[in-house]
Amino acid sequence: MDNASKLREMELFLFDMDGTIYIGEQLFDFTKEMLRVIRETGRKYLYITNNSSRSVEDTVKKLERLGIDACPEDFLTSSQATIHYLKNHLPDAVLYVCGTRSLVREFQENGFEVTDDLDKVTCVIMGNDNELTFKKLEDVCKLLLLHDVEYIATNPDYVCPTEFGSVPDCGSICDMIYNCTKRRPIFIGKPEPLMIELAMELTGVSKEHTAVVGDRIYTDVKSGLNAGALGVLVMSGETDEKILEESEDKPDLVLKDCGEILDALKVELE
Repeated sequence: MDNASKLREMELFLFDMDGTIYIGEQLFDFTKEMLRVIRETGRKYLYITNNSSRSVEDTVKKLERLGIDACPEDFLTSSQATIHYLKNHLPDAVLYVCGTRSLVREFQENGFEVTDDLDKVTCVIMGNDNELTFKKLEDVCKLLLLHDVEYIATNPDYVCPTEFGSVPDCGSICDMIYNCTKRRPIFIGKPEPLMIELAMELTGVSKEHTAVVGDRIYTDVKSGLNAGALGVLVMSGETDEKILEESEDKPDLVLKDCGEILDALKVELE
């Protein structure tokens, strides 16, 4: 079965964002029409992102700024998945959040205490922190070396794509912390299957008819594979041919970009 036929079997598309439907502040040309065609052919889509630097509210605003109508119900994020994990496993945790003000606010709005008082902290949360300071790094090292605390990271991504290349993401910061403390966090976001499983549960679509689409093999594609869904790699972001060739995890489909999804589905409207 060719790529187009496989794509037409899908009822739910779970899209990564950075490097997949846009790069930085630049929306890909095909994105608006692709999203429209998915809905017009009776299919569903959600955005699943490991980027924990923005809350859902802030991400909605970004898409609106790029010209895409969106609402909070269109998203599942690594920060939401982390909150889900905490509520199930550490509901009374007092958090030190090495993350953006947006991420801190999201935890607080979901009932968690966030503090800079190191003596009160029971769990360190590491996020994609583009507001990172040395003071935060020092605090995290103190907590992991001198205090008996849990350690959780929203996502393992090493880099975040931009218009000019890449910048460090949460995984890179965690490696830096490991070099000082020899402690690794529990990673919550992709490639763990939690977000994919939540999306399928919310939409009522089976794994056989769900596609996870993204530009990273080790997070996006692998999360789909781990959940038993179709793992679709797009070559519009982080992954190049060398990375694809050397990866132990192989996508079910490899596309130039999401424009191929548009081409596969729009024939149903002709």
